[in-house]
Amino acid sequence: MRLLSLAIVFAAAVFAAAFIVLGLLVSGLWYIGLIWAVPTAMVGIWDLLQTKHSILRNYPILGHLRYFFESIRPEMMQYFVETDESGKPYNRVQRTAIYERAKNVEGTKPFGTELDVYSTEYEYITHSVAPKPKQDHMFTVKVGNEQCSRPYDASILNVSAMSFGALSPNALEALNKGAKMGGFFHDTGEGGCSPYHTKHGGDLVWEVGTGYFGCRNEQGQFDPGLFHETASIDQIKMVEIKVSQGAKAGHGGVLPGAKVDAEIARVRGVPEGKDCISPAFHTAFSTPTELLEFTAKIRDLSGGKPAGFKLCIGRPHEFLAICKAMTTTGIYPDFIVIDGAEGGTGAGPVEFLDHMGVPLTEGLLFAHNALVGMGLRTHMRIAASAKVATAFNIASRLAIGADWCNAARAFMFAVGCIQAERCHTNTCPVGVATQDPNLFRGLVVDDKANRAMHYHCNTLEALAEVTAAAGLMHPSEFKPCHLVRRTTPTQVLPYSEIYDFLEPEELLNSAPGPRWKEWLNHASPDTFDRVA
Repeated sequence: MRLLSLAIVFAAAVFAAAFIVLGLLVSGLWYIGLIWAVPTAMVGIWDLLQTKHSILRNYPILGHLRYFFESIRPEMMQYFVETDESGKPYNRVQRTAIYERAKNVEGTKPFGTELDVYSTEYEYITHSVAPKPKQDHMFTVKVGNEQCSRPYDASILNVSAMSFGALSPNALEALNKGAKMGGFFHDTGEGGCSPYHTKHGGDLVWEVGTGYFGCRNEQGQFDPGLFHETASIDQIKMVEIKVSQGAKAGHGGVLPGAKVDAEIARVRGVPEGKDCISPAFHTAFSTPTELLEFTAKIRDLSGGKPAGFKLCIGRPHEFLAICKAMTTTGIYPDFIVIDGAEGGTGAGPVEFLDHMGVPLTEGLLFAHNALVGMGLRTHMRIAASAKVATAFNIASRLAIGADWCNAARAFMFAVGCIQAERCHTNTCPVGVATQDPNLFRGLVVDDKANRAMHYHCNTLEALAEVTAAAGLMHPSEFKPCHLVRRTTPTQVLPYSEIYDFLEPEELLNSAPGPRWKEWLNHASPDTFDRVA
């Protein structure tokens, strides 16, 4: 398709020149051909040179068809509709809001909500008849406990983990430059810290996965020396161990060999042109206690920067085993990122995408309750990661236990993703998820960096408005009582009544409920296995 687009532009230019020559030498009637040839050539050349639209830079002339279809949505834009974890279509207006905020366009809409407010899936935030004055929208949260010597003030919304290799060099540059401009951090993903992450100086969280890319020896094991060398870069503000992720919970990551070029191979420390497969498990630790010891080790190796880990909740006793290990060792991570099973921007097996792992709401509630009940919550922050896109998404996650949110898909949309679903084929038409320089040239870094920054700024501006409307001064004040769900066609309940919320040290000082008791009985700091 791209070759056809370029061929049309080239042919129009050639025909225009030919018509001029024939008109001069043969007959003036040949000039009639200029009526289509010149405008077509001019539009095509303009498309190739403009910097606002990746589709038109990569697909001159033919790319205009997409914008024609978009102008008459929703009928011609149904291929943009995705579904949430319940299988129901996502709200089209939410996706439009992301694009408009990224383009710094006013995000209002007519005709009220498009949601079914009588559906048992419907949720809302209770507003106050005495709203508070809207506060400055640059909300931050301090990350770093008493064992951390270099705490970090993180934005309440940040770029979630997306690796070099999964995303193109230009996409990473745009995200990091946007993070620098907007005052938020950019998670590197597990593919290593590349030159495109560091080029523009935006704050980074370095994610270390099971492949230890960027800090691995020739045998694929964790290399403390290499880790220290990179983690000491001032631009890296926190370090994160990826235990598991929502999109492929319990499954290793895969970067197809077609995308493993010489540069990716160098950054990751893997062979060029071969599938880069992350193991499903870590070799640096194998028990809950060893996980915490490894967390403390990378915190020390990084010079005292906040260290934590990311996981998708699976078997409850395993997370409680980590909590028990915290109690016995006295080692506390500075943060834990809870990834929902519905998250993920890359490719994965259908069964893992749809039917493995705990969705974010249940996973976040469980992790928050476990830490509170074990008397550990005050030592660490919790981040939520999985399809966070709007101010409501952020407020609802904060209401049930999160301290900040990470978003991947929304920031991909902000820098131009049209969800063509070619992420694993190296043929992304807008240059976001490809290593083909002929395609990622279409993504202009400066323009898309502005869009990432605007999306972040406008979303937090909306969060400030929602917070004030709820009668609160800061988003951290959202509680389960502020978030309401319709549970039946005739009943609505706040989360504080739908779910049980544990009191501090309740699991230590009183008899836990039967489910918690069973999970605790099967949890040991010495093994992830279920003990008798």
